[in-house]
Amino acid sequence: MAEVICLCNQIWDEDLREYLANHEINSIEELREEASICNKCMQCEELVQAEIYHARMKRQQNPH
Repeated sequence: MAEVICLCNQIWDEDLREYLANHEINSIEELREEASICNKCMQCEELVQAEIYHARMKRQQNPH
């Protein structure tokens, strides 16, 4: 079931995963610069960093 991962910006976990799959983001700072995610209250920072890590690992396992 989908969950809101970033309450301030109303970002769903599925949407974040899709964004990370389509954009080569390597840090939360890069994500904040490129998208309005985890840039306000920062309560979602740990969850967002975990998603960034998983996306990086997937890219390393399946290079294009």
